[in-house]
Amino acid sequence: MLLDTTVVPSSCLLSDVIPGVFTCDGRALFIRHDTSEIDFSFAMQQRIMPFHVEPRNIVDDDPQKRISAEAAILNSRVHYYGRLTASSDMLLSPPNHVIPLNEELYVYSPLGTAFKVPDGDSASKNPSIVTIFAIWNTMMGTSILSIPWGIKQSGFTLGILILILTGLLMLYCCYIVIKSPKAIPNEDTSSWEFPDVCRFYFGKTGQWSSLLFSMVSLIGAMVVYWVLMSNFLYNTGQGIQSKSQSIFSLDSVTAVVFVLCGSLGSEVRLFSDYVGNSSDPGAFEHYWSKTRTVPLYLIVLLLPLLCFRSASFFARFTFFGTISVVYLIVLVTIKAVRLGFHLEFHWLDTSQFFVPEFRQFFPNFTGILTLAFFIHNCIITLMKSNKNQDNNVRDLSVAYLLVGLTYLYVGVLIFAAFPSPPLYKDCIEPNFLDNFPSSDVLVFVARFLLLFQMITVYPLLGYLVRVQIMGQLFGNHYPSFLHILILNIFIVGTGVAMAMFYPNIGSIIRYSGAICGLALVFLFPALVHMMSLRQDGRLSWPSAFFHSFLIVLGLANVIAQVFM
Repeated sequence: MLLDTTVVPSSCLLSDVIPGVFTCDGRALFIRHDTSEIDFSFAMQQRIMPFHVEPRNIVDDDPQKRISAEAAILNSRVHYYGRLTASSDMLLSPPNHVIPLNEELYVYSPLGTAFKVPDGDSASKNPSIVTIFAIWNTMMGTSILSIPWGIKQSGFTLGILILILTGLLMLYCCYIVIKSPKAIPNEDTSSWEFPDVCRFYFGKTGQWSSLLFSMVSLIGAMVVYWVLMSNFLYNTGQGIQSKSQSIFSLDSVTAVVFVLCGSLGSEVRLFSDYVGNSSDPGAFEHYWSKTRTVPLYLIVLLLPLLCFRSASFFARFTFFGTISVVYLIVLVTIKAVRLGFHLEFHWLDTSQFFVPEFRQFFPNFTGILTLAFFIHNCIITLMKSNKNQDNNVRDLSVAYLLVGLTYLYVGVLIFAAFPSPPLYKDCIEPNFLDNFPSSDVLVFVARFLLLFQMITVYPLLGYLVRVQIMGQLFGNHYPSFLHILILNIFIVGTGVAMAMFYPNIGSIIRYSGAICGLALVFLFPALVHMMSLRQDGRLSWPSAFFHSFLIVLGLANVIAQVFM
């Protein structure tokens, strides 16, 4: 692969670091001798070629490092592999243990000196800690608001068990996705994503099916965002209106008021230091309704943003996601300290204020968790930026552990601190922030942060939908403004309709999570893994049974949502 030649294979790409240098399969290098733009003047004089020099073979530490005879042996060996066959044939190309990594490459001169080759990708590589928190930040989304409701639907004990088991299953399926490109022989899979793997094994059917279910997850997330943005904008307006009537006072910071049940709209005052009383809504409620008007107001702001040709501007605000999640954790902690724990264990029967530990509505929680732990459609991209690829499995496991602990922390504290009596545990809302009034300052700040975050993330999700759909249909991410406008009107219209007629984010999350999880979490990863093992002759009956059982679980998860 490290050849003294001017013929550059089609698999090689021109480096943007050193003119005239080509990278092949992300590892090997070529230098064209007919170039006149190589930055190293010494290379121009000596007709240098790329070469690997192990640290023990560097004789001197001077800028022009001398190399030993052992290094020259490797040069001959690599030349031998390269001349066995044409460069387009992968079967007789140098094996990986012969070709060094990018960070181990030196430029070699026949006179016996070597220069370190700067790695153009080194700046984009992240250490493990950055990769772990990037996965954590990407996975943390709106599902965290529904975790307490899911625990209530399952029962406290069963909910904790389901969260742990679902997280482990999702981690294993994610591990399969990461390993799937590397299991394909005789193919350059360095730039492949999971849809490319599906296309390799299942043809066009696999490619379009993975695209379809990826769209379900993305558009489902956008619908949830529209419902939540309508909710947060409505409550933000309510809080500002309360302040204008001198009801939004500092006393409400120490007071904790829970909505008894959203359907009843009644409140219970838990502390006597609360100051304030409800006012006559008048015309304000007529023009500021959570389901009738506010979802329509968002169209004026978000539809033009979706039509931007590039979403790079909004990507600068993604750090607000981390801020919002951290603030939610702090908010939950403060509320739990203020309220204390209210738990009674009734294993099968329902009491007046508490739910049993095991409930038949647990599939609601499995649907939510499928989306809450879902990162399978972008995990390969995230892991490519990891500096040490050998740590991918470990870093992925640590990231899933952090995500699971975050969900457990928020879900358990909100459920345990929910004051029963006088309130019923069954009154925990699908969005637990709805159990707090608009006049609560801490919750007001949380809603405002989440609203701003979602306004910036929503165009990014729309951009991903546009790129995948338009790229597959027209081969162009922005075929015309009319095409983009029609697509965005459909997406926005879906969100508005759900926010006006079915604003239950718990149900929306569990349906979209179960549907996209069936294909991208359970079906395709399990099938790809079994087909890969079968091609290698390593597929055993226990493995086939277990991975078939994963597919059955994904299908049962979808069916169960219909009957809950």
